[in-house]
Amino acid sequence: MVRSFRRGALAAAVVALSVAPVAACGAGDGAQTLQVKPDSQSATKGDIQVQNAFVLTQPNGPATVTARLFNNGNADQTLQAVQLSGGGSAQLSGPDGGGTVTVPAHGTVLLGGKGNPTAVVSSGSEALRDGDVQNAVFQFSSVGAVSLPVQVTPAAGYFEPFGPGTLPTTQAPTPTETPSATDTASPSDTESPAGDGTPTDTPSPSDSETATAS
Repeated sequence: MVRSFRRGALAAAVVALSVAPVAACGAGDGAQTLQVKPDSQSATKGDIQVQNAFVLTQPNGPATVTARLFNNGNADQTLQAVQLSGGGSAQLSGPDGGGTVTVPAHGTVLLGGKGNPTAVVSSGSEALRDGDVQNAVFQFSSVGAVSLPVQVTPAAGYFEPFGPGTLPTTQAPTPTETPSATDTASPSDTESPAGDGTPTDTPSPSDSETATAS
């Protein structure tokens, strides 16, 4: 009888210990399941590796491609283009605003996010549907094309800092004021030849006659 009781208590303790981690994973705002980052496909070709690639969308606006690019080689490589199987193409922009995205040797570059290079899909973005999977081709200067499937997802939650909402906004240049006709100097404002003083040190005819008479 005592042995049966001990066995039952031991079994109950084992069950309680096995259930506790499961309950902890789903409880509270700091649950472990909420900390898990979305996973995606990755592709490697030569010295280049592309990871965590997604197409991020927003309502009534362009989409962006975000990805982590690794260069394991001894020379810099340039990302030249990003094409989507649905017909969309991304316009590349470096962190300085230029059209070149360089992945340094033994370095990494993040596409998307404030202060990072961007790949904006303007043409063909209307064909993107959240939840679809597109085949993306990343064209590099040395290794060529690196392709992998990417998921189309809204730029919300974890993806919001890397989506189109972080793109810099350009302001229209303010027109400069052009001088009007009234602001330009009129002929009366300029010094006329009559304003030039005539030499007063030259003797007049009367002065010459007076000197001769003396």
